[in-house]
Amino acid sequence: MRAATYTVPKAAGDPEDGEVAVFYFGPNDGGGVQANIDRWIGQVKQPDGSASAKLAKIEKVQAGVPLTTVDVSGTFLATSGPMMQVSAEKPGFRVVGAIAEGPQGAVFFKFTGPEKTVTENAPAFLEMVKAITKE
Repeated sequence: MRAATYTVPKAAGDPEDGEVAVFYFGPNDGGGVQANIDRWIGQVKQPDGSASAKLAKIEKVQAGVPLTTVDVSGTFLATSGPMMQVSAEKPGFRVVGAIAEGPQGAVFFKFTGPEKTVTENAPAFLEMVKAITKE
């Protein structure tokens, strides 16, 4: 399921590195675009208890392939283990995700990390996913 993981070095003052995870499940697998966007937004909670969905920025982009991006900040609910249970709550995090709809199925890119680290590197991340083509 996880095709690759990349570490993004932490920005000055941030507590840890960021991570870009790439997932590919095969043709017609991995769930729909909206279901994955909703799941990623659900992995972030707001300190005041408000809904992250109201703050999330979702954008559909026609790049080399249809692309949907999501951007949301708050407390990241990190998961681990076979049941993907919440293992840590990480305040001050940001999630920038992208789903590229290719001819052989969707490819999912999720960039998570401390706010400053993600903010400094989000433009390069988005430039990379927008450059995806169906060749």
